[in-house]
Amino acid sequence: MPASDRVVIVTGAANGIGKACARRFAEDGLRVVVADTDRTAGKALAEELGAEKEKALFVDCNVADRLAVANLLAETLSTFGRVDVLVNNAGIVSKGDILNLPPEDFEKVISVNLTGAFLVARAAARQMAEQIHENDERTDDCRKRYAIINMSSVNAVVAIADQLAYCATKGAINQLTKSMALALAPMGIRVNAVGPGSINTDVLKAVLEDRSAMSKVMSRTPLARIGDPDEVAGVVHFLASKDASYITGECIYADGGRLALNYLASSSD
Repeated sequence: MPASDRVVIVTGAANGIGKACARRFAEDGLRVVVADTDRTAGKALAEELGAEKEKALFVDCNVADRLAVANLLAETLSTFGRVDVLVNNAGIVSKGDILNLPPEDFEKVISVNLTGAFLVARAAARQMAEQIHENDERTDDCRKRYAIINMSSVNAVVAIADQLAYCATKGAINQLTKSMALALAPMGIRVNAVGPGSINTDVLKAVLEDRSAMSKVMSRTPLARIGDPDEVAGVVHFLASKDASYITGECIYADGGRLALNYLASSSD
């Protein structure tokens, strides 16, 4: 693929959907910042994507930590000099419903999934705005260059009783996306979200190994299969591309048809 002068930061990039996104952007020639708390997997991915050739960089970053986020931007600018795309993918889960979820677990999920997304998005958006001002970039050009993609979920719309904290954060991410999109639209910085359904990641491993649980997943998935991280990465890549230059404030659900379903289909259908 031809080289690009664009730089993308992907949070939670060491594994799963984030890893697939990082690889997809690298294939397209973008310089990739792999941000994660998993140092072993993160460094390995950065090396795979060309860290030695200054095509990739790993930064150890807990998005809930303001100093860590500041360091993420500082390391990115020191190495690549700019930021053009942010994939706000870092997230965690904590099982529990309204009756038994410990407040500290609720707060931990909020701090990473929502506050962390806000902190990284604010830092990246401010840097993008500074670049636009310094370079006197045309708004029409900015819409093709600058993009922020937040990772939402079908659980922003449909809830799971014992995933209270996760569902709450993903609903909030959708509203965060819309508010950000309105604020940044005059500069040409586009902000969208992607809402995955059941995707083949470590989080879903327990389900994949349980035939009964897997049957339930299939019963609510019209396409009758688990999604692949690469399929989510494809949607993220599209939203960051010039082909999506007139799209902002939206959430695209890569869910195998789940949200279109108003009844439980038979897993044998």
